Amino acid sequence: MKVLVFNVKYSENLGDGLLAECIETALANGGGNVDVETVDLAGRRDFSGGHGARRRLILGLLRWLPAAARRSVVRQGLKRNLRRLAAYWSEKIANADVVVIGGGNLFQDDDLNFPLKIGTVLDCVSRQDRPLAIYAVGVSKHWSNPAYELFGRAKRARLVHLSVRDGFAQDNWNEHFPEGPRAKIVRDPGLLIRPLSTVQRSAQSAAGRLTVGLCVTDPIILRRHSTSALAAIPFSTIDAYRDLIGLFLDDGMRVMLFCNGAREDQSFAERILSSVARHRAFDRDALDIARRPTTPDGLIETISSMDVILAHRLHACIAAYALRIPHVGLSWDKKVEGFFNSVGREDYLVKNTTSSPVCVASLVKAAERDGIEPLRHQIVVAETQAGISNMRRHLLECDQSSEPLSFLMQRE
Repeated sequence: MKVLVFNVKYSENLGDGLLAECIETALANGGGNVDVETVDLAGRRDFSGGHGARRRLILGLLRWLPAAARRSVVRQGLKRNLRRLAAYWSEKIANADVVVIGGGNLFQDDDLNFPLKIGTVLDCVSRQDRPLAIYAVGVSKHWSNPAYELFGRAKRARLVHLSVRDGFAQDNWNEHFPEGPRAKIVRDPGLLIRPLSTVQRSAQSAAGRLTVGLCVTDPIILRRHSTSALAAIPFSTIDAYRDLIGLFLDDGMRVMLFCNGAREDQSFAERILSSVARHRAFDRDALDIARRPTTPDGLIETISSMDVILAHRLHACIAAYALRIPHVGLSWDKKVEGFFNSVGREDYLVKNTTSSPVCVASLVKAAERDGIEPLRHQIVVAETQAGISNMRRHLLECDQSSEPLSFLMQRE
């Protein structure tokens, strides 16, 4: 069986590549003769295809336009490329047995960027009449009318599996489509990174000094995709990071700034480091910045070198959990809160800016001290594997079945 998977595997945000590789591995290694190929929704072919500097400029310009104007600009900007990609995708789908869309936060209305791409894929799937699975996706609450029409094309496809990655996404999907089809919850495939990782965690640094990893996200990204106003997002300014870093340094800890791979995030980390340098002297053994990772393996290696991390990025937290590295999340989007809720780590999520750097530093220390509960972790990973195995079973069954959607999706 040939499985064609659509997501954003080659995004500079390597969390997307990490979960894409987890899906590929789990589908291919589940038994039977299964060939898996991933297609990037932006048309990228490898991890070197990012355009970070241009992306930040475009995002900066878009935020000054009214919503309707932003959607028009994005539609026109994607028009030619989508026409070319549609022909390529149709050929790929024609040579596949089944199609998967997922995982990642794909069902979000980012000024029609994802709706236009997903809608085009759905049109291709319907024309080729291939069974479709929508797997472990994020779903945003607010969609424009054009986004609803584009995403709604899923109802015309031969849908054999539909799942989302948390309760917020499920509520949003059911609110968008109260008449169905209904979405069930599965765990994020990024939790399956252990089979991908060949990195051995290093021991604590000399003299037992803890390494605190601060996963930095450019505020322009937080502003664009957040479910909250920027002023309500913790650690969205250089000053906040600088104050927190000072507390860790004063406490004898080692601090490492890093990012998930996006160039704008790396640049923001460099600005933080420069700001700290202007305000205090420090040894590079105590405070440094990690090299920007360019592959999922590089991101896993970076995270594995930390004793505890603090992050806005969802898949930095997911990867840390999968590797049993203590972590604290910074809430800025419901998807982060949804993950922490799902693994019982609500106490390690910073939800607003009223938490002072002193409180956050204490929470980071508590997270490192408490660690990741082993039995809960084992159950979570097993449930993740069960979720993708269930989707795989649906694909195998439908490849040989003429049963209607209502029958296949209700069999569990």
